[in-house]
Amino acid sequence: MNKFTLDFTKSAGKIKPMHSVGQPPIRGVDFSMFEYLKKANIPFSRLHDVGGWFGGNMFVDIPNLFRDFSADPADPANYDFTFTDLLITALMENGVEPFFRLGVTIENFAKIKAYRIYPPADYHKWARICEGVIRHYTEGWANGFYYNIRYWEIWNEPDNYEQIEENRMWKGTKEQYYQFYEVASKHLKAKFPHLKFGGYGSCGFLAFSNELAPYAASSPRFQYFVEFFEGFMAYIQAHNCPLDFLTWHSYAGIDGNLESAAFARRRLDECGYTHTEHFLNEWNWYPELFGTPRHAALTAAMILAMQDTSLDGAMFYDARCGTGMFSGMFNGITCQPYPAYYSFVAFGQLYEQGTQVPVGKLPKGVYACAAKGEACCIMVANINTESVSLPLEVTGTGEITECKIVKDGATWEDYSYDDTLPAESVLYIKLSL
Repeated sequence: MNKFTLDFTKSAGKIKPMHSVGQPPIRGVDFSMFEYLKKANIPFSRLHDVGGWFGGNMFVDIPNLFRDFSADPADPANYDFTFTDLLITALMENGVEPFFRLGVTIENFAKIKAYRIYPPADYHKWARICEGVIRHYTEGWANGFYYNIRYWEIWNEPDNYEQIEENRMWKGTKEQYYQFYEVASKHLKAKFPHLKFGGYGSCGFLAFSNELAPYAASSPRFQYFVEFFEGFMAYIQAHNCPLDFLTWHSYAGIDGNLESAAFARRRLDECGYTHTEHFLNEWNWYPELFGTPRHAALTAAMILAMQDTSLDGAMFYDARCGTGMFSGMFNGITCQPYPAYYSFVAFGQLYEQGTQVPVGKLPKGVYACAAKGEACCIMVANINTESVSLPLEVTGTGEITECKIVKDGATWEDYSYDDTLPAESVLYIKLSL
């Protein structure tokens, strides 16, 4: 018989921020839904594609923050921080640190006409503009703020194309991006040595995925992602560029993402970037299941599986409140949480405790993580279509003080665990010390 045995006297490192999100649930300039992020202890929100097409002409994108590229970056009057100030302040007030993407929003119809995704006309000037943005939010410049915003991502998906001539994020060559990254990263790191700069929002490494074989291995698009990455790593090595963190994306399943994480970490280490963090800062899974308990279980399983990889964090794409294929946390009509939202709530409780407790071998299709701090917490996901017998044996802790479940017919409801994990469910248990 399977048993779920936990010893809370043992430790297995830190719980990592695997439950971060992409753009937050803004509705125009209404940020009231950020309270959901606070309730789930969401640590980061990556600010990419915020506000819709072209950043809604208001948010985050460099052309929105600095509207006339011919102007002087040293003059505060040439910046327009109005709406991004509101967004950043609302996030910080709800305990969410921005993961700030310096660049532009994706242009999905760039093959018809592109607007903002061409390489900047002057890389050095673009870097000085970003310097002004960072000073505004971290050093009070231009009537700004002193926020602790640590991560600054240089562009997004410069390797994103359907066909090479139809790139939707970077209408330049890969060599132009490498040069651009060199100029921006060196300038910004010299000005802000205490902050973290990296990139580049890679489209990922699924060319080597066993999960997607043989399609991935034969896909020119997937192969190009790796070609771009290897060229980037060779360039920054040769030119001694800073890379505090690498970001990459994947919309595969658990196996594909774990394979990609292992590849990214291995190549960073082989290239001498052993201290470079890496983040899967766009992921999503089974959008056709949004709003179902199964999607909650799959989402929870992904978060739990990624905790035990070399990843330093992950960001679900995304937390917008809409009706598209990426809006998996909230119902775009009612603005109420989908069941998957509570997978983030559950992991947020583990994250708050801080220290991971080792978990032994589990049945196929069952994923779990445990943590201790001021209390002891357990989170389990069963993605099987059948229930699983899983008696719980716990030492080094006290009594169960809270138990919640997401399953068919119950969304984050009180539950009395009877040693059987229901099909397609997420279980959260809190125990006293």
